Amino acid sequence: METILSPHSFCPLLNPKTPSSKTILSPPLQPRSNSQCLTKPICSNLKIESSKPIKQSFPIPTSWFSHARHGLAALALSLALNFCPILPSSSALASEFDVLNDGPPKESYVIDDAGVLSRVTKSDLKRLLSDLESRKNFHVNFITVRKLTSKADAFEYADQVLERWYPSVEEGNNKGIVVLVTSQKEGAVTGGPEFVKAVGDTILDATVSENLPVLATEEKYNEALYSSAKRLVAAIDGLPDPGGPSFQENKRESNFKSREETDEKRGQFTLVVGGLLVIAFVVPMAQYYAYVSKK
Repeated sequence: METILSPHSFCPLLNPKTPSSKTILSPPLQPRSNSQCLTKPICSNLKIESSKPIKQSFPIPTSWFSHARHGLAALALSLALNFCPILPSSSALASEFDVLNDGPPKESYVIDDAGVLSRVTKSDLKRLLSDLESRKNFHVNFITVRKLTSKADAFEYADQVLERWYPSVEEGNNKGIVVLVTSQKEGAVTGGPEFVKAVGDTILDATVSENLPVLATEEKYNEALYSSAKRLVAAIDGLPDPGGPSFQENKRESNFKSREETDEKRGQFTLVVGGLLVIAFVVPMAQYYAYVSKK
């Protein structure tokens, strides 16, 4: 014997025995056919599960065109990941501020933030400047930066570095700062009162106008800084000035022809063209005359 459950026992909305503060009388249910009972749910809480599991299938590429398209997409993604340029971080863009905040280097005399100096140049500068400090008690720092965003030129930035690193006159009295900006191809030299007096205005101006900009324009950054260091050290030691690089002007010769050369070439060209025209008309006529005369 089968037990038939009424839909009222499954759905609380249709069960009149559901506890409530008020009794809601609903109209009598209309008789439904078997098709309506099977197709329309009688309660939102009831779910009709299929006897067979539903399998969600994805299209599988079977043609050669689909395989080629997927292969090209994978190749493009791989190339994009391998050759995509890495954007510089905020720290790389704010390198000049990092130099200000980090302070003077403790183990060397060089801050190569632009990354243009070789290991040999750094070693030579350290040896030369450490010897100067041990003999004359002058401490000189060399700084390279890619570009400046906070200051107008290298002179203002060099003064800013000197004031930040050595706030008092006593601390910066015998200190020197040399700055080279690679993107602007310019440099600056500044320092405390004792340093400026020991070097002299003549050597300071010559170093800024000759060693740093001339060699930086040719992208010889290692030679620019090392030659500047030797010139400053020689001035402090009272030795003769080794001098700076000579600026060689490249004299460019004109590639245009003169009027006489143009007239001469024009005459030769006219003769050549005229001869070719004569040959083009005479040779076919002579061949035709010889062909006709043989008949």
